[in-house]
Amino acid sequence: MEYFVNCNTSPIDVYNIPLDKVKAAHLYRRLGFSASVQTIDAAIGANAGTLVDNLINQAIGTPPLPPPAWADWTDANYPADDDAANAVRNSQREEWSLAYTNALLDNNLRDRLSFFWSNHFVTEIGVYNCTSFLYYYINCLQRNAIGNFRTFVSEVGLTSAMLFYLDGAYNNGDNPNENYGRELYELFTLGEGNNYTEQDIIETARALSGYVERGEIGCTQVTFDATKHDAGSKTILGQTGNWGYDDVINILFQQRSGEIAEFICRKLYEFFVHPDSRDATGNAQDIINTMANTFVANNFELAPVLSQLFKSQHFFDDTTVGVIIKSPFDMYLNLIKETGFAYDDSALGRVIDSCNLLSQELFSPVDVAGWQRDRTWINTNFMIGRWLTSEMFVEQFWSNNQEQFRTFGIAAAGPNGATTNDPEEVTRAIVDKLTPKGLLTAVDYGAAISVFREPYESDMVYQNGSWNMMLPNADSQVYLLLLHLVRQPEFQLK
Repeated sequence: MEYFVNCNTSPIDVYNIPLDKVKAAHLYRRLGFSASVQTIDAAIGANAGTLVDNLINQAIGTPPLPPPAWADWTDANYPADDDAANAVRNSQREEWSLAYTNALLDNNLRDRLSFFWSNHFVTEIGVYNCTSFLYYYINCLQRNAIGNFRTFVSEVGLTSAMLFYLDGAYNNGDNPNENYGRELYELFTLGEGNNYTEQDIIETARALSGYVERGEIGCTQVTFDATKHDAGSKTILGQTGNWGYDDVINILFQQRSGEIAEFICRKLYEFFVHPDSRDATGNAQDIINTMANTFVANNFELAPVLSQLFKSQHFFDDTTVGVIIKSPFDMYLNLIKETGFAYDDSALGRVIDSCNLLSQELFSPVDVAGWQRDRTWINTNFMIGRWLTSEMFVEQFWSNNQEQFRTFGIAAAGPNGATTNDPEEVTRAIVDKLTPKGLLTAVDYGAAISVFREPYESDMVYQNGSWNMMLPNADSQVYLLLLHLVRQPEFQLK
């Protein structure tokens, strides 16, 4: 697949052109996990700023997932037998995985962001092995996903999931553990080697010490023990005092605000706009600098900087459309959203299992640096897996309800979808719905049209103009076309 260089020279100025179908679909694919034909059609002609405001306000107003019955369980609530206890934990993890995947499918910017942050403030459930910790970690991601980043950093560092994952729960004042302090700077706020020293990490670890009270029963939320905190003088980022946890956050954001803003805005840019922000022929750095200035000016509130980006000419520039490679979750959830096919928990379970096969395990990125995204999703083994699993989803939807394929084809083709006698028109409409910019060449479209025509290839319906989407085999035409499309390079992009 061709590597897309970022040559976007459009400014951060507001995009004022009414949305067409391509730009509306682009907005929903980036800010959520895509959208239905009806949602995209309703956005055509809309003002981008108004639509973005609506999506941001919806994200801000969406409550976190309600707590499950086991949200505050400790090991005392599980069976004494280890195998039985693990079976209960696995059931709870499956329950929460389905609940969270359902939230992702709600087409909500809040959970597009919470998913992004789960790959930034990384934890791995296999390390802490406690579903109660998982619940409170996800709750933290959802509550802060589009809130204040400074508050976010402070809160996520005190979740039990993070305290166990990066050894904060073992950071005693008389024997400091530097793991979280290092990742706080390197991965969470500043970027590797960006204006901090090894001594800063050592001193920060001392200041973060004391959150080590783990209780006598396993899976108990970690709390602070003042007797295990190093209360001595520390020098952090040039500031000296008897610093503790809150002081570290204050000093970090006071002394390194510019570095934090640039680092986080670059990650947001690469996730939502283009994976290439450094080796670029466009003005990505200028856009990131402007975003960073907005971030600092708004005291690290995320909504203003995201609003500025999503409403911009730069975001809607043609060069941003279809240049990000779908993650496994993008690929499967986009297919479900864009076709409108019916799904249940068993389908979502297959989404989760298929993502695991392609190395995107929910609640468990590959390591503390997270999934590296984009081109890492399409090595040789993963490409074959993407094709086969996507085909499996199409086949399962067909097995469940063939008629929904006809319904999708008619909806994709527009107001005349049920009556048009032009198979090429319907083919192109379906292709253009499921790909960000359509297929690359006329030959590619010709191949797709041939696949769509196949069930009636020897019939006279095309010659005499009697073909339409209400014919008995029209549903199978859509089915065959989808099986063809999921193997096309353009289907892998968003």
